Amino acid sequence: MRERRTARVLLFDPAGRILLMKGRLPSTPHAPGAWFTIGGGIESGESVAQAAAREIVEETGFSGATLGPEVWYGEIVLSDRKGRPLLFKDHYVLAHCAGGPVSRDGWQALELEFVDDIRWWTLGELEGCEDPVYPAGLAGLLRDLLINGPPQIPQVLRAPT
Repeated sequence: MRERRTARVLLFDPAGRILLMKGRLPSTPHAPGAWFTIGGGIESGESVAQAAAREIVEETGFSGATLGPEVWYGEIVLSDRKGRPLLFKDHYVLAHCAGGPVSRDGWQALELEFVDDIRWWTLGELEGCEDPVYPAGLAGLLRDLLINGPPQIPQVLRAPT
C-alpha cells in the first residue's frame, strides 16, 4: 500500500480558537464534508516541523507562527481519486499565530476544488459540532491537551472504528 506522511497543524489564535477546514475527499467528491486540521504532505527532505511551518503559510497566509511540539500521531487509510487505498501517517504539531482572516492565495488546485470552508472554532463550538471531524474525537483530544499540556512523546491516536 502506498503511504503519505503528513504534517497536520493544531493552529490556535490568541483567543484559544483552533483553525479547521471543511472539505471532501477526491475519491468521494459529492459526499458531505468533514472538518479537519490544516496541513499536508511532508516533502522529500523536510522535517515534520518544516512541513508544518510551510503548510501554515500555504493554507492560511499567516507568517510568523510559533511551532510547538508534535503532540499526536495517527494512521488512517483513505482512498485517492482513483479509489486506491493510501495510508496516511499523520503527525500533529501544536502551533500558535496572530489569527485573523485566512488567505487562500497559496492554495493548490485540489484544495480549491475540495475545501468548502475554513474557520476558527472555540472548544465549545467544536464539542457541539454535528458534522464529522477528524481526527476522530478531536474536541476531547484538545480538551485533554489544554488541561494536561503536551505529552512528553506524541500520543498515538486510535484508528476510527
